Amino acid sequence: MNLERVYQILLGPHVSEKTTELGDSARQVVFKVARDASKREIKQAVERVFEVQVNQVRVVRVKGKRKGFGRRRGRRSDWKKAYVGLAEGQDVDVFGTPE
Repeated sequence: MNLERVYQILLGPHVSEKTTELGDSARQVVFKVARDASKREIKQAVERVFEVQVNQVRVVRVKGKRKGFGRRRGRRSDWKKAYVGLAEGQDVDVFGTPE
């Protein structure tokens, strides 16, 4: 897999209270990924970028919310997120904080 495709797949980390708790307790990291990415591609991309061993990948397609802007009705885009389970002793620093 070429590096350009890797960065098309991984769009960024998804940070929330739930994902922070998962990272601490279950060694999982959550990423916002391209809608056409497969589990295999996501696994290869995470292993290549962060140099870790991935045990499992679970994906969830998130439906966009309906929103109102005054009298206009709109809709946010659908998106996909991936729960990436890491091997024992592995860790991913998604924010690149210095030690």
